[in-house]
Amino acid sequence: MSSAPSSSSPAEDHKQEPNSRESQEFETPISTPPAAEQADDVAAEEADIKSMLDKMHIAPAPPKPHKFWNTQPVPQLDADPVSEDARGPIDVPKKVSDIPKEPYNLPAAFEWSNIDVNDAEQIQEVYTLLNENYVEDDEAMFDYSPEFLQWALTPPHYVADWHFGVRVKSNGKLVGFITGIPATMRIRGDEIRTAEINFLCVHKKLRSKRLAPVLIKEITRRVNLTDRWQAVYTSGAILPRPITTARYHHRSLNPKKLCEVGFTRLAPRMTMARCIKLYKVPDHPSTSGLRPMEMKDRKQVTKLLNEYLSKFKAHPILSQHDVGHWLLPRENVIQTYVREENGKITDFLSFYSLPSSVLGNDKHKTLYAAYSYYNVATTVSLKQLMSDALVLAKQEGFDVFNALNLMDNNEFLEDLKFGRGDGDLQYYLYNWKCPFMEPKDMGLVLL
Repeated sequence: MSSAPSSSSPAEDHKQEPNSRESQEFETPISTPPAAEQADDVAAEEADIKSMLDKMHIAPAPPKPHKFWNTQPVPQLDADPVSEDARGPIDVPKKVSDIPKEPYNLPAAFEWSNIDVNDAEQIQEVYTLLNENYVEDDEAMFDYSPEFLQWALTPPHYVADWHFGVRVKSNGKLVGFITGIPATMRIRGDEIRTAEINFLCVHKKLRSKRLAPVLIKEITRRVNLTDRWQAVYTSGAILPRPITTARYHHRSLNPKKLCEVGFTRLAPRMTMARCIKLYKVPDHPSTSGLRPMEMKDRKQVTKLLNEYLSKFKAHPILSQHDVGHWLLPRENVIQTYVREENGKITDFLSFYSLPSSVLGNDKHKTLYAAYSYYNVATTVSLKQLMSDALVLAKQEGFDVFNALNLMDNNEFLEDLKFGRGDGDLQYYLYNWKCPFMEPKDMGLVLL
């Protein structure tokens, strides 16, 4: 249930990964009022409009109704903001014995189907469904490889029953899919056993059949049967009700190709030669002692990562087995580099691979995108570490490097020439009260 958004930089206009549109030209206005003045002006204008509407007895338009989400244990968009001291479940406490043992009913033409993601034929069916129906725009769509999906869906203690879909009874075709994986989160001091929900997808031709709400209710039932009552998920859409809103930023590594596939376009008065020079990265990392992470590093990396994440208001709690699964390098899936000095791991960086299939382009078929994952810097600056990440990603053939403005990422985004995207990624909690937080307070990256 996630999507990724687009960027702007002095040299280029960027467009998001599938499902975003760039809206800015990169020309500096002659004069821009200070932010505080702009905020005051906006507030005054809003107050004037509200006063006018009150006098005319016209109420502002209510938030867009969400027929399904308005029935779920989540804060509603038209309710007061969640208070700073709020915590705990929203729903009436339940027991596993209260949960139905049988699946929800589907329309007569469909049936439930568990998906074994370790089975080559079944994971290929999921790959096809996602690649043809998940997140897309006119130029590109995400290309979730079977290897990526197996990595994303089989962490330690994963529940096979949480990977399932909907098939057409008559021919067995997979037309709907949803997944969950278990995770332990700390939310404002509370440790919560949650499920991370992802890859909700319904075939384009069946969007009117209301299969998505049934898939969500069914994954909720299955998660509840394991005595877990909370979930975390992301979406590019605004649903009831985000706990934070993050923004993707994009760093060009191959500007010429990005222009040729329509991901970016040159800004006015910018030549391709100047653009290539502007975005050139060094030939080698500047940090000494960087090497790919190995199995023997798990203990030290786990300690480094959990200590770093503990300063954020919301973050996962990871075991050595979790860290081994999520961070040990896998070809064309995840890359992690550690800095070792005298046997001690002091810093590490990581990024995962999520290419996009390019549509309708004779020259290029695939756009290779790296996504910033978890990064910890203790002996060098985060900016230096991420500059090295750009070098390593370029060496591995990536065309663009993407990062959300989560955690401490704002420390490097501007200086390393990342362009700000034009779409948001909302984070949500299911059945847990949590006041809104800034993206810098969010320590979770969902694939």
